[in-house]
Amino acid sequence: MTHKNFNFIILLLSFLAIQSFQLTAAQTIIVSGKVTGIDPLSPPIVRLCNAADSSLVKAAISDSLGNYEIEITKTGTFRIIIDQLDYQKYVSPAFEVDSASSRIELTAIALNDPVTKLDDVVVTARKPFIERKIDRVIVNPDALVGGSGTTVLELLEKAPGVIVDFNGNISLKGKSGVQIFIDNRPTYMSQEDLTGYLRSLPSNLVASIEIMTNPPARYDASGNAGIINIILKKLKERGFNGGITLSYGQGRYYRTNNSFNFNYRVNKVNLFSTLGWSENNSYQDLDINRYYFTPEGQPSSSFLQNSYIKRQHGGRSAKVGMDWYVSKKSTIGVVLSGFYNPSKTTHDSQASILAADNSVNSLVSAYTTADNLWYNGSANINYTWKIDSLGKELSVNADYIRYTSSQDQTLDNKVRTTDGTPVSALNLYSSLPADIDIKTAKIDYIHPLKSNNKLEFGIKTAFVNTDNTADFYDVVNDEKIPNYTFSNRFLYKENNNAAYANYAQEWGKFGMQLGLRFESIQMNGNQLGNPMVSDSSFSRMYNSLFPTAYFSYSPDSLKNHQLGLSFGRRIDYPNYQDMNPFTYPMDAYTYYAGNPYLKPTFSYNFDLSYAYKNVFAVSVNYSIVHNLINETNEQVNNIYYSRPGNYGNQTTYGINVSGEFNLTKLWIVQYYSELMNIGYNTSIYNQPLVENRWYWYVGPAFKFIITPKFSADLAGSYQTRILSGQFLTIPVGSLRLGLAYKILKEKGSVKLNLSDVLYTNQPGGDIRNIANSKANWLSKLDTRVLTLSFTYRFSKGKALNARQSGASDSEKQRVNAN
Repeated sequence: MTHKNFNFIILLLSFLAIQSFQLTAAQTIIVSGKVTGIDPLSPPIVRLCNAADSSLVKAAISDSLGNYEIEITKTGTFRIIIDQLDYQKYVSPAFEVDSASSRIELTAIALNDPVTKLDDVVVTARKPFIERKIDRVIVNPDALVGGSGTTVLELLEKAPGVIVDFNGNISLKGKSGVQIFIDNRPTYMSQEDLTGYLRSLPSNLVASIEIMTNPPARYDASGNAGIINIILKKLKERGFNGGITLSYGQGRYYRTNNSFNFNYRVNKVNLFSTLGWSENNSYQDLDINRYYFTPEGQPSSSFLQNSYIKRQHGGRSAKVGMDWYVSKKSTIGVVLSGFYNPSKTTHDSQASILAADNSVNSLVSAYTTADNLWYNGSANINYTWKIDSLGKELSVNADYIRYTSSQDQTLDNKVRTTDGTPVSALNLYSSLPADIDIKTAKIDYIHPLKSNNKLEFGIKTAFVNTDNTADFYDVVNDEKIPNYTFSNRFLYKENNNAAYANYAQEWGKFGMQLGLRFESIQMNGNQLGNPMVSDSSFSRMYNSLFPTAYFSYSPDSLKNHQLGLSFGRRIDYPNYQDMNPFTYPMDAYTYYAGNPYLKPTFSYNFDLSYAYKNVFAVSVNYSIVHNLINETNEQVNNIYYSRPGNYGNQTTYGINVSGEFNLTKLWIVQYYSELMNIGYNTSIYNQPLVENRWYWYVGPAFKFIITPKFSADLAGSYQTRILSGQFLTIPVGSLRLGLAYKILKEKGSVKLNLSDVLYTNQPGGDIRNIANSKANWLSKLDTRVLTLSFTYRFSKGKALNARQSGASDSEKQRVNAN
C-alpha cells in the first residue's frame, strides 16, 4: 500500500467518525445539579444509577464549586448516589427521564454529616483517554487495548503530540528537546541511554502520562519542548494488593515485557514495590548513500553502504518503598530503585566506493560488536507535613543517584580492491566505562489563600560529577597497542541552584496561574591529556529567569467550554558527555565527536487553546528557539563527522486538534492531528540553512466494546516529511490492531496486539546542507510484532491518597554513560 493510499484511508475514517458524531450528539440528555458543603480540593464522584438495582449508568466528578453534569442517551428511572470519604453515603429519590427531556435540573445536594467510618465502595467508570488541566494534558493509557504487552517507549508513540523516531528520539509538537520525568523525577540520561531504558520498562507499569508544553515554575526549566512526566502505578489500598503482567511478542525476533507490583498497608506503614523484566530483540537493515562533489559541483566519488544491525536489549528494574504515617499530618517516605540493563549490538556493514563515472574502485567490510552493561541505583527520602486542614503543606525531598556503564567494543574494518587485494585494515578495541553521581535536594511549600487562591514556593540544589574514560587500542597480531588519537578521559562537575514562586487563582469563570523560576548553573569540564593530546578544560556559568503564565476562561458554570492561553521560557543544557571534545570511529568513514563549544538552548513558547469537555480540543502553538542543540554532520576528506551542534534560530508554529467521543454506545473514537511549520535561519559549518517546511500528522484510534468482556482497538498514524536541521525525513505510516478479553471474574485480561500491520513504519530521508556532499538513508525495522499479554490484578481494602516523592531535577536527562 502506498503512502498516498494509506493517507486517504486515514482521512476517510476520521471524516466518517466525526460526521457520525455530529449526527448522534443531539440525542443526549443532560442531568445536572450541585453538591454543597464539600472540600474544593477533593470534589466528589457523582454516580447516576438505575433506580431498580443501583447499577451504574454513568459517573462524573464535580468541579471545585460542586457543579456536576452527566450526559446520557437512554431514558428510564434513575437516582443519584454519592460516596465521599468522611461523609455519609447519599442516595437521592428516584426521578424519571423520558424521551421528551433534554435537561434535568436536580435540587442541590448537601453533604454535611461527617462520619468516622465509611463502608468500602467500588466505582467502576472508564477513564477518558485524555484529560486537560490548565498547565498540562493527562493521558490514561489503560483506555487503550493496544498499550498492553509493549514497552514504555512504544506507549509514548501513542500519546497525542508525541513523535518517536527510529532512533528513539522524542519530539513534542514538532520540537526536540523534551525532558522525560518518571514519577516527577527527571531521568538524568542522554537520549541514547534513555531510549534503552524506556525500551526496558513494560508499559503496564504506567498509570498516566502528563504532557506539559509549558511546565509550571515548580518544574526545572530544562527542556525547550516541554516535559513528559510518566507516572508509574502505585497501589493505594489497605491490606495486600498487587498485579502482574506477562507478555510475549514476535517480530523477526522475539521480545517479552513483564511486570509485577504490590502494595501492603498495615496500621501506619505502607510498603510498595514494582518489578520489571524484559528482553527486546530487534534489527535495523540500513542503507546509507553518500555522494561527493568537487568545489565546482562536479561528481567526484560516492559511498554506498548497507548495514545489518542486530540489537539485544535486556532490562531488569526494581523499586521498593515505604511510607510511614507518623501522624495524621506527617509522613516519612523512603524509596529505593534501580535497573540493570545488559545489551549487545552487532553491526555488519558492506560498502562500495565508486569513482566519478560510477565504476567500483574498492570494497569495504566492517564488523562491529558492542557489549554494554548499564545499571543504576538511587535512594530517595521524603517528608510531608500537612500543616492544617486548609491545605498548607511542606515537603522535603533528597535524592542520591549513581549510574555506572561499561562498554567493550570492537571494530574490524577492511578495504580491498574489486579483485580482493587488501588496501588497508583497521582493527580497534575500546573500553568505555563511565560513572555519574547526582545529589539533589529540594523543599516545596504550598500556602492556600482565600477564594481558591494558592501560593507555592520552593528551592532546590543539585550536584553532578561524571567520570568518562575512553581507552582505545589498535589490535595488531592479537597485541593491543594504545591508540592515543581516540583515547581520553573526561571529568565534569556541575552545581545547579534554583528558587521559584507560583501563584494560582480562580474567580468565577476565570483562572490564572503565574510563576517565576530562577536558575544558576556552574559547569566545569576537564579533558585529561595523553602523550598525543594536550589537556583542555572549560568553565561556564549561567544565571537566568524563567517566567510562566496560564490563563483560562470558562463561559459556562460547568466548565464544558474552556479557553486557555499560556506562555513559558525554557532552556536546554547540553548533555554532560556531549561537551567532551573526544572523537571515536563508528566505522572507518563515520566518526562521532563531542563539542565543548555547545551553548544552552533558550526557547519562548506560546499556546492558545479551546476545549469542549474531552470531545474536542484545538490548540494554536508558536515557538522561537535560539541555539537549538541537535545533531550536525560535516564531511572532511570523505569522512562524515557526526556531532551535537547549535542551530542559530528555529521557529515552529501550527495547529493541533484532539478529542474523544462515543460514536455509539459501543464505539469510542479518539483522535489527534497536527499541522506544523518548522523553519531554520542558521549556518552549519559555513553552509546556510534558511528553510521552512510544513508537516502533517494524524493519529485516529477506534475502540469497540463488542461485549462487556470483549473489546477491540483499531488505530493508525501517518506523518508527512519533517524537516529537522540537516535532515528531511520521508513520510511514514502505521496501522495497529488489538483485542482484549476479561477473564477470572474480570480481575484478569488477555490481550492480543499486532503493530504496523501494513509494514509502512520504515523511516528514511535526506542529509543535506553539507559542503561538497549529500546523503540519504533508508531503514527497515522490526516494527510488525504480534504480542500476546496476560494481566491479573488483586485488590482489597480502601483506597488511600498516593504520595509523590523525588527531589531530582533536569540534570538526570543529560546523562550519557556511553
